[in-house]
Amino acid sequence: MARFSFRGLVYVLIVMLGLLSAAPNILPQSIKQQLPTWYTSSTLSLGLDLQGGSHLLLAADTNALFEKQLNSFSSDLFTALRSQNVRYTKTSHSLTHKTGSHSSPGSVVFTLRNPDDVRKVKDTAYQISAQPSGSSALDVTIKQNTVTLTLNELYTEQLIKDTLSRSVEVVRKRLNETGLTEPSVTLQGKDAILVQMPGMSDPTQVKKLLGTTAQMTFHWAANSQSEQVMNKQDMAGNTYRLEQKVALEGEHITDAAGVLSSETGQPVVTFRLDSAGAKQFATMTRDNIGRVLAIVLDDKVVTAPVINSVIPGGRGEITGNFTLPEAGNTALMLRTGALPVPLTIIEERSVGPDLGSDAIQTGVESGVAGALLVLAFMVAIYGRWGAIASFALCINMALVFGALTLFGATLTLPGIAGLILTMGMAVDANILINERIREESKKGRPAASAIQVGFDKAFATIVDSNFTTLIAVSLLFMFGSGPIKGFAITIALGLVSSVFTAVALTKMLMLRVVKSKQKNTQDRAQQRLPLHFSSPFLRLTDKLSGINFLARRKVALAVSVVLTVLSIGLFAKPGLHYGVDFTGGTMIELTAPSLSTDELRNVIQSNGFEQIAIQEYGSEHHYLLRAPVLDSGGELENSNAKQTDALKRAISQADSEVRFDKIDMVGPKVSGGFAELSILALLIAGGGMLVYLWARFEAHFATAALLTVILDLTKTIGFFALTGIEFNLTAVAALLALIGYSINDKVVVLDRIRELLRLDSNKPLADTINEAVNSTLSRTVFTSVTTLLALLPMAIFGGDAVESFAVPMVFAVVIGTSSTLFITSTLLYLLGSRREKQGKAQLKPTAEEIKASLSHIP
Repeated sequence: MARFSFRGLVYVLIVMLGLLSAAPNILPQSIKQQLPTWYTSSTLSLGLDLQGGSHLLLAADTNALFEKQLNSFSSDLFTALRSQNVRYTKTSHSLTHKTGSHSSPGSVVFTLRNPDDVRKVKDTAYQISAQPSGSSALDVTIKQNTVTLTLNELYTEQLIKDTLSRSVEVVRKRLNETGLTEPSVTLQGKDAILVQMPGMSDPTQVKKLLGTTAQMTFHWAANSQSEQVMNKQDMAGNTYRLEQKVALEGEHITDAAGVLSSETGQPVVTFRLDSAGAKQFATMTRDNIGRVLAIVLDDKVVTAPVINSVIPGGRGEITGNFTLPEAGNTALMLRTGALPVPLTIIEERSVGPDLGSDAIQTGVESGVAGALLVLAFMVAIYGRWGAIASFALCINMALVFGALTLFGATLTLPGIAGLILTMGMAVDANILINERIREESKKGRPAASAIQVGFDKAFATIVDSNFTTLIAVSLLFMFGSGPIKGFAITIALGLVSSVFTAVALTKMLMLRVVKSKQKNTQDRAQQRLPLHFSSPFLRLTDKLSGINFLARRKVALAVSVVLTVLSIGLFAKPGLHYGVDFTGGTMIELTAPSLSTDELRNVIQSNGFEQIAIQEYGSEHHYLLRAPVLDSGGELENSNAKQTDALKRAISQADSEVRFDKIDMVGPKVSGGFAELSILALLIAGGGMLVYLWARFEAHFATAALLTVILDLTKTIGFFALTGIEFNLTAVAALLALIGYSINDKVVVLDRIRELLRLDSNKPLADTINEAVNSTLSRTVFTSVTTLLALLPMAIFGGDAVESFAVPMVFAVVIGTSSTLFITSTLLYLLGSRREKQGKAQLKPTAEEIKASLSHIP
């Protein structure tokens, strides 16, 4: 009893911790003011799709980075070789090139006139590119007299890592200077930076800041003594011959401001150099009086004055055709430092605040409706025991919210969908337990014994079914983007906490109720009575027992295969209606109160946007615009971002009251990666589940389950093609959730078949399969109904944001349930019968059986 009490205390402490962690999310402001800030500040953050805002994904242009480093090393090497009287002929300088979605460094090739100089080249190359680790940044390949210089692979990896880290800091400084509220700047992947800006639905100005490198350098005009020369143009198109060597780096700038010149009244940018830069600037101007000094900003000459006298003090002024806002932005970028590498916008997603508030309302309403339906159904099925299960489900949801709050997670609309699905799936454990207890009660076991045995028998099945679901969910987290990761985390936490609430908490509460009743009952015979389960739903499922699910196995399998073939045909034609996540391009939701469809079309076409499709969407004056990926000679990502900005300007000029509710711009680099990762995730999910099932079950059990899931998956893809529902990342989440849900369903039946085979291995296989399916029929039906009750409000009222998830999941639950009853049983029967003909047993002997058989050997 002491141990039980201690366990109960631990359970209570876990629940209290979860509730206290979740509480700050719902506490009134009046109560929050009386509590410590460290506690009340720990709340769930709302995603951009719920509160409105913008998200930009910026890719680093590693081409420019590699080119700059290779130029620097090769220039130093050639200078050093000339000082050693090493003669050479420069043959070629190839730029960086693309291999798939990755950039590879180019090379510099030159020919030695004297083959004896090979050792000097290698030694000098190592000296100028030696790294702290002792390795060289340059790989030197010599074939005959031809030398090829390339950047070392380890060096380029470290270079990208360091450059992105510095870029994140520069981006963060620039955003902080603009006064944005809580911008989030994080690394994503190996070569991208994710910028999230809550509350900012139009990031046009920020895009200009982040898309400008602001690399400023000072170069002297070339003369007869200049060794390496380059041509640069100013904004007016005038060309300047400048020394390639940098006279002064812009990194010495410590402060800058956009002001009106006291002499001309025109906007200028004033700057101040640090002490080292000021000394260098004074020396170089003193030694070069009469020469032209060009200030180059992002490859453009902004000013090129003649130095008439020494400039001490480290102060200067940049003149140009600036407007005052442009001068201010240029000064901001110089203050915060230059980006070490150009950044390109490859994905943009913006949600207006009105659309975000609508998403919160529909998400909360559909979630509450689904939860109430599930809880009411559980009470209707199992009475007081259903009420205990419902209470455990509520605790489960509170624990999930508490865990999300402790982890600092962000709640998104897909995350709300994950919570709703979690409730539908978590109730499966409660139903499985109650059905097991009901079976033991029918055998005449006393209440406490029935509860204990029922929980023991259900535990292994719950672990198996939840683990297979977690395999699919983990892939969502590994390969998904921000909102999809949130969906995956929510389901994973829900499944883990549901094992605790269903197995530990529910068991404790049920035993407490039984012991309380026994204490109040003096009659010992009454104390030994089994539990009583009685409801119309239970009586109905009891009447359905005895169905021969294998009687029409050939028809069932034929129908399933035909539907799969038809689905494959629909996938081929008309095919899936891919969203911009996979096709790339731009999708804009807007409300234009002053423009009709024809007027909006005329505005768009008159501004040169011929390929944009217009669709009336929802209410009057609400439109959906789709623009394909532009092909613009390697500048795809920038072209789509510029097209989006130009399109918004054109529509805003035609209707000053236009409201851009939502913008999704996905470049080809991102969309191609989404497609590859989605296919990979589905394949790994199938492979991972097959391996796990093979480890837990015999091969023919695992094969039957996986083949059925493949049939379910193809039918669901056919459903997407038939209905025209957009196939996007949310749809991929639905497919992976389907895999987890469907295999969960199959594992429960397979586990019961295995259990019955161990009890009587001589019984005909068909009878064993039918008995197992019938004995788990009520659990299968009830789980499907509760999942549907959780999903239906979201499918009906959740809106377009979750349509690609909720509607296909409703279809998938129906298909998955029917396939569990008819297809998995049929495939297992066919594979098991083949196994019998080969003289093999249906199950491998357990360790106990092997030990028992060996004990009989003399």
